[in-house]
Amino acid sequence: METLILLIETATAKCSCALANEQGIVSYSESNEPNSHSAKLSLLIEDLFSQTSYNYSDLSAIAVSIGPGSYTGLRIGVSTAKGLAYALDIPVIALKTCEIFAAPVLEKNPNACCVSMIDARRMEVYSTIYYDKKEIKPCSADVLEEGIYDSYLSDKKDVVLVGDCLEKTKKVFEKNNFFFDFSVELTAKNMQSLAFEKYNKKEFVDVAYFEPFYLKNFEAAPSKVKGLH
Repeated sequence: METLILLIETATAKCSCALANEQGIVSYSESNEPNSHSAKLSLLIEDLFSQTSYNYSDLSAIAVSIGPGSYTGLRIGVSTAKGLAYALDIPVIALKTCEIFAAPVLEKNPNACCVSMIDARRMEVYSTIYYDKKEIKPCSADVLEEGIYDSYLSDKKDVVLVGDCLEKTKKVFEKNNFFFDFSVELTAKNMQSLAFEKYNKKEFVDVAYFEPFYLKNFEAAPSKVKGLH
């Protein structure tokens, strides 16, 4: 029986999903419309099935990006994955967002060190560092400054930086052996190999209790609506 996994990525401004088997991506759908994840995700998933002959009952598992990233986007992605998993009685695979960003870089540059970063506004980023396809610096919220990752990178020959905040990081990482890969986008397409690796190892999360990896506590901004505080 064919293994078919639904991939969901909602951690940043782009909302995307895909159907994948062990050979690759079967169908793909995305929306770049800001603040539209709640309205668009279910429609994008429906679109995946309309592109193929598959039905929801054909799914073997659901893989979802768990963060860090947009609080709202992560909640929508995870809650959608949970709801479908409950209804279909299939497992959920949780993938770290920085790992999804790094996957194509490590595939193209197996001997390089990869700094995977997600914008956290101002000069702050959520970052993880990978080398030899292993996590050598766990994900943390960092305020970027010169030399911040030297203890991890000083002995590495080639360093590839990837993420949705590369423009603001250029001045911090001005070194001859540092390369910025602007070609990589955070999309569900990059989740296929990671999802199947975990699926084959049966590395599933508890659907009832797992939550997004927010990394930082949510801080609500004061309402701009007159009369609300």
